[in-house]
Amino acid sequence: MDNYTGPAVLFRLGALKQGEHIDVALADGATTVFRITGVREYLKAQYPASVIYGPTDYPALRLITCGGVFDSATGHHLSSVVVFASLLSATRGS
Repeated sequence: MDNYTGPAVLFRLGALKQGEHIDVALADGATTVFRITGVREYLKAQYPASVIYGPTDYPALRLITCGGVFDSATGHHLSSVVVFASLLSATRGS
């Protein structure tokens, strides 16, 4: 969560673009690379959980954070930003 020390780790998630890559370093030393297939913003009242959390027929990554307008009355954002990505490559760890 953003606070007085600065923005949270996923603050710029919505700035990612389709086609960009996300490298994920795994605990065993392996690295996986995912290609972004889409970046979407959903109102929390219309959040498509089955699309975001549902099964895929390929290795997939979903990154989710708060987005959209901040409602100071509730202390929450009204939307969620979701990055969709599919596995491009993986290297073996140690």
